[in-house]
Amino acid sequence: MATGETGFDDVTYDLISVQYHSLKAGHDYGQYVRDARNAGKDDIASFFEEVMAQDSERAKRCHEFLQQLGGIDNTQPQNGG
Repeated sequence: MATGETGFDDVTYDLISVQYHSLKAGHDYGQYVRDARNAGKDDIASFFEEVMAQDSERAKRCHEFLQQLGGIDNTQPQNGG
Protein backbone atom coordinates (compact mmCIF):
# COMPACT_ATOMS: atom_id res chain seq x y z
CA MET A 1 0.00 0.00 0.00
CA ALA A 2 1.09 3.50 -0.71
CA THR A 3 2.21 5.60 2.22
CA GLY A 4 1.61 9.32 2.25
CA GLU A 5 3.34 12.07 4.14
CA THR A 6 1.80 10.87 7.42
CA GLY A 7 3.58 7.53 7.50
CA PHE A 8 0.26 5.69 7.40
CA ASP A 9 -0.98 3.80 4.37
CA ASP A 10 -3.55 5.71 2.34
CA VAL A 11 -6.50 3.48 3.27
CA THR A 12 -5.81 3.78 7.01
CA TYR A 13 -5.42 7.53 6.71
CA ASP A 14 -8.64 7.78 4.71
CA LEU A 15 -10.61 5.75 7.26
CA ILE A 16 -9.23 7.81 10.13
CA SER A 17 -10.11 10.99 8.27
CA VAL A 18 -13.69 9.91 7.59
CA GLN A 19 -14.05 8.75 11.20
CA TYR A 20 -12.74 12.05 12.56
CA HIS A 21 -14.97 14.17 10.35
CA SER A 22 -18.02 12.03 11.16
CA LEU A 23 -17.39 12.37 14.90
CA LYS A 24 -16.71 16.09 14.63
CA ALA A 25 -19.85 16.66 12.58
CA GLY A 26 -21.89 14.59 15.03
CA HIS A 27 -20.70 16.83 17.84
CA ASP A 28 -21.64 19.95 15.88
CA TYR A 29 -25.07 18.55 14.98
CA GLY A 30 -25.93 18.42 18.68
CA GLN A 31 -25.90 22.21 18.65
CA TYR A 32 -27.99 22.27 15.49
CA VAL A 33 -30.60 20.06 17.19
CA ARG A 34 -30.72 22.43 20.17
CA ASP A 35 -31.01 25.46 17.88
CA ALA A 36 -33.90 23.92 15.96
CA ARG A 37 -35.69 22.83 19.14
CA ASN A 38 -35.25 26.30 20.65
CA ALA A 39 -36.77 27.76 17.48
CA GLY A 40 -39.74 25.39 17.73
CA LYS A 41 -38.71 23.55 14.56
CA ASP A 42 -39.07 19.96 15.72
CA ASP A 43 -39.15 18.59 12.17
CA ILE A 44 -35.78 20.19 11.46
CA ALA A 45 -34.41 19.01 14.80
CA SER A 46 -35.48 15.47 13.86
CA PHE A 47 -33.67 15.84 10.54
CA PHE A 48 -30.47 16.87 12.34
CA GLU A 49 -30.86 13.89 14.69
CA GLU A 50 -31.12 11.58 11.68
CA VAL A 51 -27.99 13.09 10.16
CA MET A 52 -26.20 12.76 13.52
CA ALA A 53 -27.16 9.07 13.73
CA GLN A 54 -25.87 8.49 10.18
CA ASP A 55 -22.53 10.07 11.04
CA SER A 56 -22.35 8.02 14.23
CA GLU A 57 -22.90 4.84 12.23
CA ARG A 58 -20.29 5.98 9.68
CA ALA A 59 -17.73 6.53 12.45
CA LYS A 60 -18.52 3.11 13.92
CA ARG A 61 -18.00 1.43 10.54
CA CYS A 62 -14.65 3.17 10.15
CA HIS A 63 -13.69 1.90 13.59
CA GLU A 64 -14.59 -1.65 12.57
CA PHE A 65 -12.59 -1.41 9.35
CA LEU A 66 -9.60 -0.02 11.25
CA GLN A 67 -9.79 -2.96 13.65
CA GLN A 68 -9.77 -5.33 10.67
CA LEU A 69 -6.68 -3.61 9.34
CA GLY A 70 -5.01 -3.89 12.73
CA GLY A 71 -4.55 -0.12 12.83
CA ILE A 72 -6.13 0.47 16.23
CA ASP A 73 -6.60 -1.30 19.53
CA ASN A 74 -9.74 -3.24 20.38
CA THR A 75 -11.52 -0.53 22.34
CA GLN A 76 -15.10 0.34 21.50
CA PRO A 77 -16.80 3.72 21.27
CA GLN A 78 -17.80 4.91 24.75
CA ASN A 79 -21.51 4.26 24.23
CA GLY A 80 -20.76 0.57 23.80
CA GLY A 81 -21.17 0.95 20.03
